[in-house]
Amino acid sequence: MDRTFLLAGAVAGFIGVAFGAFGAHGLRGRLSPEMLAVFETGVRYHMYHALALLLTAAMAARLDGRAIVAAGWLFVAGIALFSGSLYLLAVTGVTMLGAITPIGGVAFLAGWTCLAVAAL
Repeated sequence: MDRTFLLAGAVAGFIGVAFGAFGAHGLRGRLSPEMLAVFETGVRYHMYHALALLLTAAMAARLDGRAIVAAGWLFVAGIALFSGSLYLLAVTGVTMLGAITPIGGVAFLAGWTCLAVAAL
């Protein structure tokens, strides 16, 4: 699992940087300041949790158990649901996508909880 989460963290970090640059250079002036802020929030949490995936990868070799594996997959799900819904909301303006965002937030919280459980 450590290689899986290392790869997921590296890919997520790459995508986060690319989306950050796209937001800063490609969307400025095309989105309202409010929607640009929504996009930037998605990028911020995307990058935090790309780093969390790298931490999970580093710890997976030292901490056996389902909790560390669950943490990694919950971080992946959180990036997809939380950040992904914010990206789509900002770019499309479809406000119903905002209903998905809290599910991703719960996945992030559960991931951090699982990481703590794994440490115990």
